[in-house]
Amino acid sequence: MSAHLNERDLARLRLIGLGMLLGLGLLALLLWRIQVGRGERYEISLEQQSIRRVQIPGPRGLIFDRQGRCLADNRPDYCIALYLEELRQPGQLRITTAEAWQLVERVAAVIELAPSVTYAQVEHHLYNRKALPLIAWRHVPAAACARLAEASLWLPLAEILVEAERFYPQAASASHLLGYVGAAAKDTEADGLHSYWPEMVGRSGLEKRYDDLLRGEPGGRLVRVDVSGFKHDQIAFREPVAGGDLVLAIDQDVQRQAEAILVDKPGAVVVLDPRNGDVLALASSPAFDPNEFSPAIQSATWARTLADPHKPLLNRALSGLYAPGSVFKPLVALAALESGQVTPEIAYTCQGYHALGAQRFACFGGEAHGRLNLRQALQISCNTFFYKLGLQCGIDPIYHLALAVGLGQKTGIDLDYEAAGVVPGKGWKRIRRGEAWRDGDTCNIAIGQGDLLVTPLQMAVATAAIANGGRLYQPRLILRQRPVHASAYQDIAPVLVRELPWKPAHLALVKAGMRDVIQSPSGTGHLARVPETEMAGKTGTAEYGRKGSGRSRGWMVLFAPYQEPRYAVAMVLDEALSGGATVGPLMRQLMSALLNLPREDSQ
Repeated sequence: MSAHLNERDLARLRLIGLGMLLGLGLLALLLWRIQVGRGERYEISLEQQSIRRVQIPGPRGLIFDRQGRCLADNRPDYCIALYLEELRQPGQLRITTAEAWQLVERVAAVIELAPSVTYAQVEHHLYNRKALPLIAWRHVPAAACARLAEASLWLPLAEILVEAERFYPQAASASHLLGYVGAAAKDTEADGLHSYWPEMVGRSGLEKRYDDLLRGEPGGRLVRVDVSGFKHDQIAFREPVAGGDLVLAIDQDVQRQAEAILVDKPGAVVVLDPRNGDVLALASSPAFDPNEFSPAIQSATWARTLADPHKPLLNRALSGLYAPGSVFKPLVALAALESGQVTPEIAYTCQGYHALGAQRFACFGGEAHGRLNLRQALQISCNTFFYKLGLQCGIDPIYHLALAVGLGQKTGIDLDYEAAGVVPGKGWKRIRRGEAWRDGDTCNIAIGQGDLLVTPLQMAVATAAIANGGRLYQPRLILRQRPVHASAYQDIAPVLVRELPWKPAHLALVKAGMRDVIQSPSGTGHLARVPETEMAGKTGTAEYGRKGSGRSRGWMVLFAPYQEPRYAVAMVLDEALSGGATVGPLMRQLMSALLNLPREDSQ
């Protein structure tokens, strides 16, 4: 009996031993598979869970005027950061939002400054960006920084950091040209980043148009984090690269003079160099301070800006559309002469109006000017003469010459939101209105009224073409640029759009009439005259609003000096008595300043 039991127990022991051996073998196989077969995969997974990639944006490139004066810069912004991971007690995995907010309040009491973050933003940081310190204060004044430094021994969780902030040293000057920046949207951030410092991107103006060049390249760091996602240590760092730079054709002296003319006067001034198309000034009033947008505009400021009836964000120089009024007459004169329908000796009699059937088209003020030639008609801006001139040559030559000097189309300047304007003609009216062109339409266009709409920039470009003998240049805003990583600047050559085949005798006659506008005591622009320098120009008054409202835009275009022009200028005011009476004295003030600036050769 005892021997039988011993045999059975021995068999069981053998089975148990065999099972244990099989189990140990299977366990060894599994361990080999985990450690050797899949070891590399688990190692990569561990690295992915314990290492975070943090992006650090590169400083934006700088923007200079043609004399090397900085228009868009970066300056240090003193911030206070809180290291929330230091709040955890031993064994504590998470920090509550309430605990983090208590730290914010403690620091706020010490520095005597309200935080730049809300309770909700602290909560969002804890859940989404815990590998980074919390930036709880921005734009911290020196006094607050000093108070924090004094309390650093018992507030070790707070630290003063320095960030690069976009800064415009000239404040509102050239604001429509430069534009402004704002924080990049989340969907524009690079994939695969666990955390990032906010990056500034261009939102308008040159900041937007040349954002790829100005942004530079971000750097970054690799941070090891613990199981809760808080920073443990830094294991790698790559320095960010500053963005590229721009040198503009703008002359800050000219820009400031143009802006001074427009203080408290909605309107625009454009100053070009007719020798190459350089944009020396592009002023629009009212302006705005782009510093208010960096890093983010306050909601109250934004609401006030949008509610302003004068629309400070509107760049009137290239987005504002205006009827040109009589500043269009030199182009009508050229079109008529070039058409061959009239000769330079053409003369008409003005009796204060022109009768077209039962309709009368009045001269300005109803004054009868008597017998006038073309030069005299330009000098005193006789509407009746130009009604008759337009009817004799017809609308087609006027339409085609307007297009040839760049009206009705964008000039190609390096800025967004440029308006093309409107140059009406027979086909345009048939398509847009379903009506045939009438002689009354030609009369209106011949004095720069009707459906004709232009921008101040377009009129400056056209005036420059008259000044330089018929060379139409694209407005050049950028003289040089330095791409990221490059040490040398690249020159941007002027762009000659076309040479207009105007006969020299025709151009000389029109320019002489424009000279008389300013230099003759009876010229409509004589109030713009400056001593010792001959200039040529044309005034204009364009009615707008309801008929009989008495509301007018005031215009003036000119080039100077008359013999060797260095400036081609267009100025418009949204409200004016007339171009000659209101704009003329302002143009004299502007040109007196510009002609006394140091002379610069064309580039």
